[in-house]
Amino acid sequence: MKNKNLSWAAALFVFALLLWCTAATPGKIADPSTYTCAVYSTFFSLLPPVIAIVLALNTKEVYTSLLVGIASGALLYANGNLELALNTLFFHEEGGMIAKLSDSSNVGILVFLVMLGILVALMNKAGGSAAFGRWASKHIHSRAGAQFATLLLGVMIFVDDYFNCLTVGSVMRPVTDRQKVSRAKLAYLIDATAAPICIIAPVSSWAAAVTSSVPEGSGINGFTMFLRTIPYNYYALLTVVMSLFLIFTGTDFGSMKLNEDNAKNGDLFTTEDRPYGDDVDDGTETKGHVVDLIAPVLVLIAACIFGMIYTGGFFDGVDFVTAFADCNASAGLVMGSSIALLFTFVFYRVRSVMTFQDFAACIPEGFKAMVSPMLILTLAWTLSGMTGLLGAKYYVANLLGGSAAALQYLLPVIIFLVAVFLAFATGTSWGTFSILIPIVCHAFPEGEMLVISIAACLSGAVCGDHCSPISDTTIMASAGAHCSHVNHVSTQLPYAMTAAAISAGCYLLCGAAQAVLGDAANTLTSFVLLACAIVIELVVLSIVRARTGHTGKEEVTKS
Repeated sequence: MKNKNLSWAAALFVFALLLWCTAATPGKIADPSTYTCAVYSTFFSLLPPVIAIVLALNTKEVYTSLLVGIASGALLYANGNLELALNTLFFHEEGGMIAKLSDSSNVGILVFLVMLGILVALMNKAGGSAAFGRWASKHIHSRAGAQFATLLLGVMIFVDDYFNCLTVGSVMRPVTDRQKVSRAKLAYLIDATAAPICIIAPVSSWAAAVTSSVPEGSGINGFTMFLRTIPYNYYALLTVVMSLFLIFTGTDFGSMKLNEDNAKNGDLFTTEDRPYGDDVDDGTETKGHVVDLIAPVLVLIAACIFGMIYTGGFFDGVDFVTAFADCNASAGLVMGSSIALLFTFVFYRVRSVMTFQDFAACIPEGFKAMVSPMLILTLAWTLSGMTGLLGAKYYVANLLGGSAAALQYLLPVIIFLVAVFLAFATGTSWGTFSILIPIVCHAFPEGEMLVISIAACLSGAVCGDHCSPISDTTIMASAGAHCSHVNHVSTQLPYAMTAAAISAGCYLLCGAAQAVLGDAANTLTSFVLLACAIVIELVVLSIVRARTGHTGKEEVTKS
């Protein structure tokens, strides 16, 4: 009761203070060009993202955390005036929510997400995934083959992690069951090819989100930046390499080894909790064919690439690389997804796998599936706008400019660890990098250090999301594999932590390389460092393999 009374007293005090500020300060800006808030380019300009991060860590809920961060930024910009804060939050021409949603680039990203959601719904409805599962069952005859096919399908479905988790499990579960692969291992492979693949795929909803998270006015082409971060995205790349190593060497460690040993003896679950323990492949999708899954995905990829180079001026005489780098990613993705959507409709109708009514029903279904990422993006854009109005980038630039040079080269690993912790606690990678990327851009306006730091942010966000038990992709991976969720998290964690530890070491190596090379660091340097990272991981995994006593003979002979 005492704590409750204190909470009410604090709330009343804050409200009274805001009313006083409202009465003491103007509710409208006379001259927007000369207006400056009291906390402009000071420590307090960082409060909105800090508040959002702290609340997200405590509440494990990203939506309200972002909203509170936005509201605090509007109040700071308005010097506490409620009227001005409300107008700033929604209607400010540079940072308000309406302005962000009126931006053609941002609207394009939202349209792309909607079209992608519709495509996902169409491909599921057509039964292409079920058909692929039936085909795979006839052609795969080993444990390694079943696991590699699962990995390969996950890589193929790189356009969206939701689509990946929703389809790979249902497609490959009958195949892996026949080859006695544990449900925990299946869930890991699904999870390892969801977010880690999407974050390094240029044509994906994740690429669109990262591109749009780069603050306007920073002078940075968001899509070009995304492409440059790929060789530095160590966690995602090392997770894929680890998965391949585990598959083809038959290596397992931690609690996953127990699950795999039990699966070889006929127990696919290990745990007492056996969700969908009696599930079978009933083959209800009789009209679907493998081509119903593959054709739309291939057309989507090709059409989006076409759209991007079209907006980059390729057909006006610009070379392919330049056109791809200077493209309008938002417009290109909208163009590509619309072409793919039209193709899919005509293709399914010609093949008679879907009626017009089925197609119409998939439109709202696909839209609803993308509501969550669209909301996160909208709130993240607005938070970035509030931070920009407060002059945070100038404060951070001045702060880092006066810091020791050695500290700057430690920032990639620090950013990686912060992103891991935040994404783990909140269960969202989008919310994490949407909060951190603007801060990173303010810290490093240009240069290779900017690329490394953004890559560390993306890598850490995916790592935390991959480990988190409250992550939507982790939950959907468990559901797709029909695996106990707790068992999936516990068996996956040793693998994820191994890749995370190696990634952290590699970001320390990147900082050291940057300190030595300085402006001489370039794209070639990034691939050399990536090769070093892969070698380090293979050495570590080989040591683990030797300590667990694996010979690999069973995997070769078993069918």
